Amino acid sequence: MRIAHCDQSFGVMFILPRVYPITYVERSGLSHKDQVKRLVDAGATLIQIRDKHASPGDFYRDAEAALRVARDQNVILIINDRVDIVLALKADGVHLGQTDLPPPAARRLLGDEAIIGLSTHNIEQVQVARQQPINYIAFGPIFRTQTKEAPDPTTGLRALKTVRTLTNLPLVAIGGITAENAPGVFAAGADAVATISGVVGDPDRIVENFHRMLTSAAN
Repeated sequence: MRIAHCDQSFGVMFILPRVYPITYVERSGLSHKDQVKRLVDAGATLIQIRDKHASPGDFYRDAEAALRVARDQNVILIINDRVDIVLALKADGVHLGQTDLPPPAARRLLGDEAIIGLSTHNIEQVQVARQQPINYIAFGPIFRTQTKEAPDPTTGLRALKTVRTLTNLPLVAIGGITAENAPGVFAAGADAVATISGVVGDPDRIVENFHRMLTSAAN
């Protein structure tokens, strides 16, 4: 694991794990709470919950239950997109997309202690992200992914290598990453790999899949 020091003005230090799991109800068939519980049992130390389809009320209630599970085990919980739910629940942070609330606005609302990540999909977006009040950059999709209805074009490992030269921020690679291709992603400069289908796609094998990803990340 890497200790990730963010900008001193934020006063945050957090552990960025090599494997960054993201929950997905439609793919796993499990609630966010149940996915978080299985990921915690597998040894995850940081989890993102992501939901593009649930109503705000339903997502709030599921996120609240998931946060209780995470807090009981001192696991960091990041919520995708929804700054309002992060604020209401006092979750650990938010992961923002390019069309979400701008990072400076999210930082003003959540404060210096919150963890804020930002998705980027090309070099130009990375250049802008370097100037934002964020704690880490996510870049991808590295490979073809099936967890987005309209995915951005794949970036590939060459672009990931370029991004690594442009920023010292912790770098999370995302998109189509499996236990088989993860070693190449780390070799290209990623500090962590985010995974959805590769871990939670089979609800009966979440613990096993997470362990496989951890083993791959250690190679």
